[in-house]
Amino acid sequence: MIMDTHLEADETKQETKAPDDGSPDKKHLSIQAIKEFGVPSLEPISNPKGNIQFLSIIGQIEGHMILPPQNKTTKYEHVIPQVFAAADNPNVDGMLILLNTVGGDVEAGLAIAELISHFGKPTVSLVIGGGHSIGVPLAVAAQHSFIAPSATMTIHPVRLNGTIVGAPQTYDYFNQMQDRISDFIVSNSGITKERLKDLMLDTSKMALDVGTLLIGGQAVEEKLIDETGGLHEAMEKLYELITQRKKTVATAQEQGSFTGADGADLSLADEAHLNEQIVAKKQPE
Repeated sequence: MIMDTHLEADETKQETKAPDDGSPDKKHLSIQAIKEFGVPSLEPISNPKGNIQFLSIIGQIEGHMILPPQNKTTKYEHVIPQVFAAADNPNVDGMLILLNTVGGDVEAGLAIAELISHFGKPTVSLVIGGGHSIGVPLAVAAQHSFIAPSATMTIHPVRLNGTIVGAPQTYDYFNQMQDRISDFIVSNSGITKERLKDLMLDTSKMALDVGTLLIGGQAVEEKLIDETGGLHEAMEKLYELITQRKKTVATAQEQGSFTGADGADLSLADEAHLNEQIVAKKQPE
């Protein structure tokens, strides 16, 4: 007797499949979130100390052009909605950003960095592996930044792929683009613009490129990153900022300031303004 083994195998798979009761499979959703967005869950991680939204920026930052399939990428059309949803979610107390990126599209990277910088809630970044090129603004965009002792950051001038017209306007455009990046880094870290330019145009550090490679504590010494540390230190710092913010919010509400229309909740604009009061801007000495 001839049996259809393929049909038998399919039936076995169907028998072992969990019954469809209409409820989402949490394990399946978690796997999909990791595959598509690089996060364990699109929902904040619950903790008595505070609910953290996790955001990973890995590989190459993909902008308006789709990169080849063999490239590991972070798509800005995935990240921007995640940041917005976390900012608008009252259950999210803070966000942890993990970076291991080689850089990528300048405008896409700056767009994400601006959203992180004006998130309105406590943010902490951690550079693991590498935070190169446009990854530098992303790292300093958070209220407090960490870098692993073995992690690296490459600072170099802006680059442009494709056909370039050899005209003065092209170089003016390059300078404007570079100023956008430099101004953001300077305003969100402790490094001066002059020192950043020196590191960016250094010709003695890399054989085939212009720029500087900073390893771990060197980024802290240059006042680019706040301190060295790992995942534990980054999470504890974020919990500390969350606790500090909650106390300040409670005090402000008791005093009748930063109160929403219902007499209790803060609006996003108020949260952003209060956030600026909680964490002082890091300015060069």
